[in-house]
Amino acid sequence: MREAYLAEMPHTSEKRPKSLPDRRRLVILIAFEGVEPLDVTGPMAVFHRADEQVPGSYDLRVASLGGTEVVTATGLTLGRTVALDSIEADPDTIFVAGGSENAVRAAATDAHLIGWLTERAPHTRRIGSICTGAFVLGAAGLLDGRCAATHWAAARALQAYFPLARVDADAIYRIDGPICTSAGVTAGIDLALALVAADLGQGVAAKIARDLVLFLHRSGGQRQFSQTLAAQSHASSRFADILPWIADNPTADLSVSALAARSAMSERNFARRFAQEIGRTPARHVLEVRLDHARRDLVSTDWPLDRVAERSGLGGVDTLHRLFRRELGVTPGAYRARFAKSGSAAVAE
Repeated sequence: MREAYLAEMPHTSEKRPKSLPDRRRLVILIAFEGVEPLDVTGPMAVFHRADEQVPGSYDLRVASLGGTEVVTATGLTLGRTVALDSIEADPDTIFVAGGSENAVRAAATDAHLIGWLTERAPHTRRIGSICTGAFVLGAAGLLDGRCAATHWAAARALQAYFPLARVDADAIYRIDGPICTSAGVTAGIDLALALVAADLGQGVAAKIARDLVLFLHRSGGQRQFSQTLAAQSHASSRFADILPWIADNPTADLSVSALAARSAMSERNFARRFAQEIGRTPARHVLEVRLDHARRDLVSTDWPLDRVAERSGLGGVDTLHRLFRRELGVTPGAYRARFAKSGSAAVAE
């Protein structure tokens, strides 16, 4: 069986297309002591697979100030980093990873690193950050006048420290001119997929997403976490069962009376306790959950609007239009055209 398996394995050269890009794009991902390892390995995995599909596309390097081993926030050691000062060619893309609070603060106040970034920025096609790496870009003045994303828990601090930036706390990632920033940790993979799609085409990015068992465009596009997850983070065990049930059953009877009966509570007590713990009324929560469903269906399917409205529990097309205009400021059709085309990157347009 082993011999048969090995005999059936295709040669690497057979899987690679013959066409090559005009030049290799030098991608530098900057790491430092206390860096989040997934901020480094996630985007690098995407670009590595892109280079496998289209050989010669990317020249990938993990860099650090001294070119030494880097101990990450989890204790994993990154070896064979290159020293920033040894990079002579102009990079195509520079990423700054995020990490622990103290590690990012140390990186953002390192005069050598900030000087290197500001010197390289005019000669680099795009400069980005993963998660809290945005604070380093901010310290280098690269977020001034730009839309930026970071981990939702750090968004308020990023805006406070760098008031000339426009921080989007909900975005999975933002691309504003040459500056591209992503939200927490795994969002760096979303950003890398978007950049590969821009460089090499949607088909290449889609294959990478399939290989990594990921969505090419994360459902919901512009939100870092759903209303259900946000609610669950505040809820006690009293609502531990009803919240995911609401999310899984948007077309069910989700009136206060029905939900109270399901929770074995009086309507008045249910409504009062729900508002106290979740921070919104049951009706408001149900509306936001249903809008989440509609957004996901618009982005991830080609269903007609009447089916989207029905499957999300919003009734008919008229209601869908009215709620999208009132809550999101766009029509369902405009939302689909914007986010289904380029995923989270559309937030920056």
